Amino acid sequence: MQISFETMQHKILILSTSLGLGGADQQVIELASNLIQRGHQVKILSMVPLGVMGLEAQSDGFDIATLNMSPGVPEPRVIPKLIHLINDWQPHIIHSHMLHANLLARIVRLFTRVPVIICTAHSVDESEGARWRDIAYRFTDFLCDLTINTSKAGVERYIQIKLVQRNKARFIPNFVNTNKFNFDSELRSNIRSKLGLGDKFIWLAVGRFDPLKDYPNTIKAFAIVLKQNSNALLIIAGIGKLKSDIEELVKEIEIESNVRFLGARSDVVALMNGADAYLKSSAWEGMPMVLLEAAATQLPIISTDVGGSKETVLDGESGFLVPSKNPQALAEAMLKMIAIPEVERLQMGQKGREFVVANYSTEEVVTQWEHLYCNLLEQRQIAASI
Repeated sequence: MQISFETMQHKILILSTSLGLGGADQQVIELASNLIQRGHQVKILSMVPLGVMGLEAQSDGFDIATLNMSPGVPEPRVIPKLIHLINDWQPHIIHSHMLHANLLARIVRLFTRVPVIICTAHSVDESEGARWRDIAYRFTDFLCDLTINTSKAGVERYIQIKLVQRNKARFIPNFVNTNKFNFDSELRSNIRSKLGLGDKFIWLAVGRFDPLKDYPNTIKAFAIVLKQNSNALLIIAGIGKLKSDIEELVKEIEIESNVRFLGARSDVVALMNGADAYLKSSAWEGMPMVLLEAAATQLPIISTDVGGSKETVLDGESGFLVPSKNPQALAEAMLKMIAIPEVERLQMGQKGREFVVANYSTEEVVTQWEHLYCNLLEQRQIAASI
């Protein structure tokens, strides 16, 4: 008897390295939410203790648990625990996210019977200089059905360095709630008044203080900008281990009056509405969620040309792309943006939103995931019947 997988309610275990404040963490929860709305049963499991987003989702009623692993510390003891959970719940699909969860999902397949395992990489380079990570990916590739990357650049890199076979690699982008992230003139007026932004040109950067975000590049470029335009203000929303280092850098080059550190914020939509342009100077990336959110909010963007940034920012149309690790090039693009008449910047923002709505809307991307689940399950059924 043939099963109609298109109408079947799937049991999906989403395994994530973390559920904190990152863009990948956000995607995990948003994907689970949308799959549940479409009638699927979804459990979410975090390897490390739940962070802000995980705790919020748990309080909202999501079926979320944690393996309580210590970040960065291998703990083989969790493998039996995960195997027991899988054997007890018997999911049709394990969908893992980020390197450590991807490797764990592959390992437990040796001890369980799961029809489909899909691994999602959220960065062009998950190794971060640790060669063992690439080796582990390469030698466990046979244990998953597909490796997905959220950027086309990531897919090609993984194939080129032989972390995955071409026939087992796929691109599915991140998605953004374009109803939530949208331009609101009243929200803009309120947040600018609340923060006392006046008539300054506001640059916004959102993201954790981590080496990949390369905030020193941001600060050095902004210092160059201030020499020609002192009416600019940079506001940064985020937390992280390098925050004190960046604060010290700001003091060293004496631009404290033009930089504000806002910490962790729950009102990113408002901040994006209050800004005049978005700034991202990452050293490497996957498909940056924050660029999708900024574009959906009709912000013109300046970003380093890394990872999937070029797949999000239309260079010269919705923003500007510059080389990474080059403060001078970043500053020149920032000055160019400031010099553009406001009406033209608004048009840039509108082009960015139109592009994101057409290519990265929640409905479109979640449908891609759902079709992928169905296709892989059907292939498994056919293979089992031969």
